[in-house]
Amino acid sequence: MFTDKERFKEEFLEKLERLYGKTIAHATPMDLYKTLGSMIREYVSKNWMNTQLQYAEHEVKQVYYFSIEFLLGRLMASNLLNMGALQACQEALEELGISFEDVESQEADAGLGNGGLGRLAACFLDSIASLHLPGHGYGIRYKYGLFEQKIVDGFQVELPEQWLREGNVWEIRNSGQSVMVKFGGKVEMKVGEDRLVCEHSEYEPVLAVPYDTPVIGFENKTVNTLRLWSAETVANYLHAEYINGHSYHKAVEYKRTVESISEFLYPDDTHPEGRLLRLKQEYFLVSAGIQHITKTHRSTYGTLTNFHEKVAIHINDTHPVLAIPELMRILLDEEGLGWEEAWSITVKTISFTNHTTLSEALETWSVELFRSLLPRIYMIVEEINERYCAELWERYSGQWDRIHQMAIIADGYVKMAHLAIVGSHSVNGVAQLHTEILKKREMKLFHQFYPTKFNNKTNGITHRRWLLKSNPELSKLITDTIGDSWIHDPAGLEQLTEHIHDTSCMSN
Repeated sequence: MFTDKERFKEEFLEKLERLYGKTIAHATPMDLYKTLGSMIREYVSKNWMNTQLQYAEHEVKQVYYFSIEFLLGRLMASNLLNMGALQACQEALEELGISFEDVESQEADAGLGNGGLGRLAACFLDSIASLHLPGHGYGIRYKYGLFEQKIVDGFQVELPEQWLREGNVWEIRNSGQSVMVKFGGKVEMKVGEDRLVCEHSEYEPVLAVPYDTPVIGFENKTVNTLRLWSAETVANYLHAEYINGHSYHKAVEYKRTVESISEFLYPDDTHPEGRLLRLKQEYFLVSAGIQHITKTHRSTYGTLTNFHEKVAIHINDTHPVLAIPELMRILLDEEGLGWEEAWSITVKTISFTNHTTLSEALETWSVELFRSLLPRIYMIVEEINERYCAELWERYSGQWDRIHQMAIIADGYVKMAHLAIVGSHSVNGVAQLHTEILKKREMKLFHQFYPTKFNNKTNGITHRRWLLKSNPELSKLITDTIGDSWIHDPAGLEQLTEHIHDTSCMSN
């Protein structure tokens, strides 16, 4: 439909009329943008559904990429490019008297990240889908992005970025797959049916509601998913706080604290309230995601004992490291596995990308804050640390300073990078130099203890977006010079370097 210009124009006009009851002459640029966006999403929905059905039917191993940031940028042109329909769509709109650039400019550029972390996550999703691989992203649906920049009287002013002001045409709210995340409360361990049973009471519940966005592979039929979780109040709990407790203010406070979890990216952590909110965000993300993944796996296979054989979970930097104790919690408390089996499954499932070489930038949480907010998770981390330090003692008996430096919990803090290394089977840096620095300096002791865990994955870019889409004239020149194979396989760009070198030698 998108490459058949006459059919596209007909359906575009019909869609505009159905959605807004308008003709092009009376439609606003936003009307035109939403019309085109909804057409694209509906067009890929069949491939989106079929992709998921194929994964389930063939029981393929799937990758889940957890990241606190996803910098996708504007999706309209890149989606059309990946569908192989960008030029045809631009020409069809032009024949209708519509500027594609004006339509595209209506799209909010969601600032769900502030740098390399979010760009890497977005590039991975694009590449995974384009390579026909079963991989999905898990993040947080922040109400406000990083910030909107304005220059006032020559000075930069940062305002909340209200990227959802006009809605998000790409996403689908999947409330039927919502899960409950629990904060605080009391934890008791009791013996039941010949095993320890964890009872969690008086906790504060938060409803995690998923919003799904299609991730379209380049000129193929693979459509994976970016799932962003939104924090919402639990209706029964809110009602009980107000009606049973007769406390309007308590109910309002509960609503405010819950919704703040998915309100801002990186809240100010220079004060205790901000630190608490950041830790809540991190656990909210991993608990929601892993609860859903394990529930889906259990419904398919009837067990979690083969979880690592069918699921790979990758954590992008230390923000999602709580995936490790959260998966352990589910395997121990809900699946009833023993510690050794649960730990083996967890380590085989989790892999970790480290982004920093500065030890002072590695994330830590005070034991007091961690234990009060996540009592059961802290118990599991404490047990991980005890068993891990016992291994260190066997290897480095009497070397107290070394063991202290490598411990997960030390000096009143939980060290997230240490937990990530201990609880994963693979640790990678993001460039060869960076990885070598980790191995030889910042994580030297860990590399000596786990030499086979460390490896390198050099960061790249999504070359189709940052070259083919952004600079069509240069892209055409490259294709005229070396052919178009580089579009599907960026390794082909090496031919361009060779061509330039040969041309230079000839001219000399």
